Amino acid sequence: MTGQKSEGDRKHPVDETLPPLKMFTSGLQHVAAMYAGVVAPPMIVGPACGLSATETAFLMGASLFTAGIATLLQTLGFWKVGAKLPFVNGVSFAGVTPMVAIGKAQSPGNALPVIFGAVIVAGVLGFLVAPYFSKLVRFFPPVVTGTVITLIGVSLLPVAFNWSQGGNDRAPDYGSLTNIGMAALTFLIVLVLRRVLRGFLQQIAILLGLIAGTLIAIPVGITTFSALSEASPVGFPTPFHFGAPQFDIAAIVSMCIVMLVCMTESTADMLALGRIVGRPADERTIEGGLRADTLGTALSPLFNGFANSAFAQNIGLVAMTKVRSRYVVATGGLILIVLGLCPVAASVISLVPLPVLGGAGIVLFGSVAASGIQTLASAAMEKGDNALIVAAAVGIGLIPIAAPDFYHHLPKDLLVVLDSGISTGCLVAIVLNLAFNHFGRKTADGDAADAATADDPVAVGPGAPEPAAAPAH
Repeated sequence: MTGQKSEGDRKHPVDETLPPLKMFTSGLQHVAAMYAGVVAPPMIVGPACGLSATETAFLMGASLFTAGIATLLQTLGFWKVGAKLPFVNGVSFAGVTPMVAIGKAQSPGNALPVIFGAVIVAGVLGFLVAPYFSKLVRFFPPVVTGTVITLIGVSLLPVAFNWSQGGNDRAPDYGSLTNIGMAALTFLIVLVLRRVLRGFLQQIAILLGLIAGTLIAIPVGITTFSALSEASPVGFPTPFHFGAPQFDIAAIVSMCIVMLVCMTESTADMLALGRIVGRPADERTIEGGLRADTLGTALSPLFNGFANSAFAQNIGLVAMTKVRSRYVVATGGLILIVLGLCPVAASVISLVPLPVLGGAGIVLFGSVAASGIQTLASAAMEKGDNALIVAAAVGIGLIPIAAPDFYHHLPKDLLVVLDSGISTGCLVAIVLNLAFNHFGRKTADGDAADAATADDPVAVGPGAPEPAAAPAH
């Protein structure tokens, strides 16, 4: 009667489309936040496989292109593929060490084909097991998800600190006053913009801060234009540019382990993002998200890309800007595809100096950790042994961050899992939650504590509170 839509007719913010300018700038902000993370793995793997600077640049463009495809699979989806959340996908860092090891074990001409063959098999196997892996969501009550989300943010902060110092610890200016000063200035610019701006401009404060920091960095002398001058206007990632995939058993086993690690981290990321956007990720959502991850991974080698997984830094951007539309991130995916097809455009994004990106990254990654703390606030920490679970899981999860060489005497195959604080912390939290809150324990009413809460697959056992409305962000 009043012309207003009923509550049931209103679109969830995740499914809303925004005006074109807002859609583009918000999507570009996501690309700016993830760009360095996408191009870093091929920058490491390429030289390890004996590639020249030109071939490594080609590999970087391919990674941008395949990240865009994987992001579209995740945000738009089809059939039972895609979480349909504002979820960004890109090259996973978890695979860098195994891929470098594979590259060094092979002759230069065979290194990338063997890597691509292993990635294809790992992606296909991951796609097949996704429906079964997604059932693990019932073991992620708030005491587990809050711990993992906090570890995601804390694990990313050293990346921001490294960027703030210059990104290359072998460079003579690494950690210089100039680099740290630019990072601090960008950090302050972002905070001021978030405080004084309103509406849409406040939502793109990170992008504005990156632009302002880059402009200031030009006279300071830390912005380089060499990549822009050397880039080609057009460059399509030719399928199997480095040769047809080859299938080596040892390489396949190694990449399958990486795929399981990626799926574990993506599950945690989807749970985190679902809470932030107010659409908790259920088993079906996680199944679709894992299918998108693994399908994107299986398709990536066709265009000379690597294994793809969730980019946690963009979760912080969603939490900070409150822009929850998945179509914004899909726009970012389209931008990534364009960057992969147009090296000149990609070079424009690369003009942002790492210290500037590091200053903004501190705010972004800190926002993820803050979301995890907010989730832990609802995890009934005063009951049972939940505080002990969090203490142990966070402690174990921080080992790779605080003491990177802690596991250096262990077999290298184990390091794929152990060097990821997110994975180890997640596994410890799940095991301890089962041990303390399920097996052999009784509730106050005498019921078995391992009876799952049917209404909320994410809140299981006494480690989880009663289902409540998701916190507003």
